[in-house]
Amino acid sequence: MDWHKCYEKLLPYIFSIETPYGWGSGFFFAYNETKTLAAFATAAHVIVGAEDWKQPIKLRQHTTRKELFLTDQRRVISLDRKRDSASVLIKNVAFELPADVLPMLPPDKFKRIGVEVGWAGYPVIAHPHLCFFTGPLSAYLEDDDSYLIDGVAINGVSGGPVFAQLKDNMPQILGTVSAYMPNRIGGDALPGLLRAQDVTPFHNTIQRLKSIDDARKKREEEKAKKLEQKEESENAPEITNPHHGKGEIVSQD
Repeated sequence: MDWHKCYEKLLPYIFSIETPYGWGSGFFFAYNETKTLAAFATAAHVIVGAEDWKQPIKLRQHTTRKELFLTDQRRVISLDRKRDSASVLIKNVAFELPADVLPMLPPDKFKRIGVEVGWAGYPVIAHPHLCFFTGPLSAYLEDDDSYLIDGVAINGVSGGPVFAQLKDNMPQILGTVSAYMPNRIGGDALPGLLRAQDVTPFHNTIQRLKSIDDARKKREEEKAKKLEQKEESENAPEITNPHHGKGEIVSQD
């Protein structure tokens, strides 16, 4: 399978993520309806230390090399510690993000075992270079929504996108790199399997963005309704009482 066209389409979505404790990989995956907010995916263990201690994180877009320094007040992070997944929500003002988001596997589906997939990230042994990897899906673990893949994951690649290739060479997001599970026998580390978390937590973030949009629409509707009522009140004709005026003086005799 030829991956280079699919990989090239993925590049504008990929980011490196740095914290005071190290670095990992991530990718842009969602907007809200008005595209004022943008969501980025990574592994929870990449940013959990910075989030727990309210430390800054830095996003760097691969294609433009633009960087954004995010203090605790400039981001909203959603952590799914069980699934080792995290979403970072920020205002969409700093990066030249693609107009369209990448297709993502539905939350109630998983890719067939044996399908070849790709993943990408910034391994520590090649930092700061982005690297591409590929291998077949070995298993899907329903209990924790994760894949096992016949491939490697090196420190720094955690949080990077795991993706399949659609017919038009478009990447389809399947999840994020979580960990490498070596086969340890007699103290020696033998070739093992890559573990990747699926897209379930990121669909939850997309629903959260939709809830934000719904709340905004509701506020706008209520504001418009109040304005309409005010205009109707101001434009309503005045009603006068024809009998209104000074009363007659009545004799008490």
